Amino acid sequence: MVAKSLVSLVFLICCIVGTENNKDIFNGQTAKLSSYTVVKPQLIHRRWARNADRRPDWGKTEEPEERSYSLIIDNKEHFLHLQKNTEFLSKSFVQFSHDAGGNLTPTYPKPDVHCYYHGDVEDHEESLVALSTCSGLRGVILLGNQSYGLEPVKHSTNNEHLLYRLEHSQSEPFVCGVTNETSRTESHSSFDPSLSMTALLRRKRNLPQTRYVELVLVADFLRYTYKKKNETAVREEMVELANLLDGYYKRLNIRVVLVGLEIFKEANPFSVEGSAGDVLGQFVKWRQTVLLPRIRHDDAQLIVGLAGAYSGGILGMAFVGTVCSMSTAGGINVYSDDNLGYVSTVVAHEMGHNLGMNHDNGRCSCNGGSCIMAASATGSTLFSDCSASDFERLVLRGGGVCLLNQPSQSNIVSVAKCGNGMLEEGEDCDCGTPQECTNKCCDAATCKLTWGSACAQGACCKDCKISVSGTPCRGSVNSCDLPEYCNGSTSFCPSDFYIMDGLLCENDAAYCYEGRCQTYDYQCKHLFETGASKAADICFQTANLKGDAFGNCGMTSSGIYVKCSLANAMCGKVQCTNVNTNNPPPGGSVSNQIIDGSSCVNADFNLGSDVLDPAYVNQGSPCTKGKACLDFQCVNASALLSVDLDCDANNTCNSRGVCNNQGHCHCNDGWGPPNCAKSGRGGSVDSGPAQIDYSLRDGLLIFFLLVVPILVLLVLVLLYVFRRDTLERCLKGPRSRRSRSGNTANGNAPKQPTTQPPATQAQPPQPMPTYPPSSTSGPRYGENNNWNQPPASQPPLPQQGPGVPKPIPPKH
Repeated sequence: MVAKSLVSLVFLICCIVGTENNKDIFNGQTAKLSSYTVVKPQLIHRRWARNADRRPDWGKTEEPEERSYSLIIDNKEHFLHLQKNTEFLSKSFVQFSHDAGGNLTPTYPKPDVHCYYHGDVEDHEESLVALSTCSGLRGVILLGNQSYGLEPVKHSTNNEHLLYRLEHSQSEPFVCGVTNETSRTESHSSFDPSLSMTALLRRKRNLPQTRYVELVLVADFLRYTYKKKNETAVREEMVELANLLDGYYKRLNIRVVLVGLEIFKEANPFSVEGSAGDVLGQFVKWRQTVLLPRIRHDDAQLIVGLAGAYSGGILGMAFVGTVCSMSTAGGINVYSDDNLGYVSTVVAHEMGHNLGMNHDNGRCSCNGGSCIMAASATGSTLFSDCSASDFERLVLRGGGVCLLNQPSQSNIVSVAKCGNGMLEEGEDCDCGTPQECTNKCCDAATCKLTWGSACAQGACCKDCKISVSGTPCRGSVNSCDLPEYCNGSTSFCPSDFYIMDGLLCENDAAYCYEGRCQTYDYQCKHLFETGASKAADICFQTANLKGDAFGNCGMTSSGIYVKCSLANAMCGKVQCTNVNTNNPPPGGSVSNQIIDGSSCVNADFNLGSDVLDPAYVNQGSPCTKGKACLDFQCVNASALLSVDLDCDANNTCNSRGVCNNQGHCHCNDGWGPPNCAKSGRGGSVDSGPAQIDYSLRDGLLIFFLLVVPILVLLVLVLLYVFRRDTLERCLKGPRSRRSRSGNTANGNAPKQPTTQPPATQAQPPQPMPTYPPSSTSGPRYGENNNWNQPPASQPPLPQQGPGVPKPIPPKH
């Protein structure tokens, strides 16, 4: 009895110790997990390396191109097949850090050990796996309509990993606060609820040209501190995040390429406290003035290491449809723990807003589950068909032009793999697998150009030939946009350029800003309908002074509307007229007031707490003569001009062109860059020449139509003269020779016997004929001593023989 009690006591103590040990190895990892499983992934096909755990090393052993793992998910064994993701990290990837003195230090880390993979689950066609193997297995697995997070147990020595559903990984999911669901359904009216992920994959084929988001991630000082000020740990974490984002967006035919990382190692250059809107505004302003001049990119996301969400449970905020904007292409994201899988869905959500995606509603689904663009973050890793439609709509409206710029082959950290659809080093083209490829210019089996082809893709590639220099490849969409032209050496159109901010447009009544002539009429048409236009000034001066949802100059950090001052009234909510109030814009509610006899229509959009209201007056709008709107204030229009660009149309461009957003001259036709001082073909060093170079064609025409005929005629004349002379010599030559032969026989050699042809009959001898005496006026034969002269011609001797008349003797 005592023995049994002792055994039971020992067993109880072991259980308690084991439980405490489990708590120690988890070290707080499970604090925010409502449910999880401890699993041990097994590497297969490499029996000598059964343990999945590895330690990060950015300079040594190379990871294999492919890996396969066995993993128990929901009590069933699954096989994960992985391939290296070779397209998401730019070779020009640069990291900026600030030291204690505030000095900026750029570094170019090269991860010689590439341990970032994408893949799928065996026998699950619509599955997705995005993992890193740098230190154990860390990432996301999509299986069916469930998204799982996988990460190594920090202090485990037995290859233990935590597997959990992402929807169970956040105790307080953030809410975007979409309340006007009825109006929101209109923006997705084309969605068929019966469509599944297969339909989404078909949608990818409807957008055949891959888009590339060149992304910069910014880790703030709080995040750097949370990672114990370990710069390497922060860098590896951000690279893993980019790998996950690329996996999510790949299904929409969008690739995410990490081109830069900035880490605030001493202090944040702007405050991350206050409201999410204030932080977002400060971040995009810092991005425009500081980050963009250093790193060319399409979108930037700030990772904030706050201990909790912003007011209202906000973990992220971004602008909608601004991915290529210099001033608003960015978002903010709160990352307060180590759950990278969950925060990756938050960043994907905010990037989705930048790419024109609105929140999903009840009619949008992802295989019956939640989606990335749901109003409340649930950890989903799937985009709905609504999101695909929103992005397609952005593209069809002409947005996202910068996404067409494929990163240079030399700027992608990759090992070229034919058939992945990414043009890589050593490849002439890549149109996908032979089953997918429909490009006649590209051999899908070898990723080489077909015979006779000079190119296979790009706006400057026509019928497999590179378009000649000066061929238009992208037209201007408005008076502040500039056209682009092929340069004759590449099949890709140059980047999109526009007139420098702050220059006058619309008959000097408005200003160019970010490639648009920022008139109120344009904003009303864009917000409501084509017939809408700017309302009377009294509408702005009345509505925006009220400080309510339909008239204000922004909000405070506590969510209170700010009343506009009279001087700034034109920079609050845009006021329009000629609007059909029975057809409000999707997601918006409309107010219609009559003020002093004028119809004043404005709108309020409740798109969620992470989306700024699009009904505010655009930056750069002309609030009064000589002034423009910036940050809800009516300021001098000179504030729109970039201090970094030194360009003046009159002086720099000699009044023969305009300044573009790079500070270079875009010359008028007939004048050439860089300063439009000499004759040329127009355009700029950025956009290409504006006219096709016909000099070669004209030269060839002159050569073949004028020079060649003259040469041919000359040759014919020479041939004619030569052949005539030759013919004459040939005809005269035998006669002359016969004559000379006869004279030589009779005069120069009298002693030689004359050979007569044999007679057919015997003839009697004939007496020699008697010749008349020669004239005494000339020399007689034999009396001329000049033997070098040819003998005088003598009459031919009479012939002897039958039938020959005898000479008549002279009379005496």
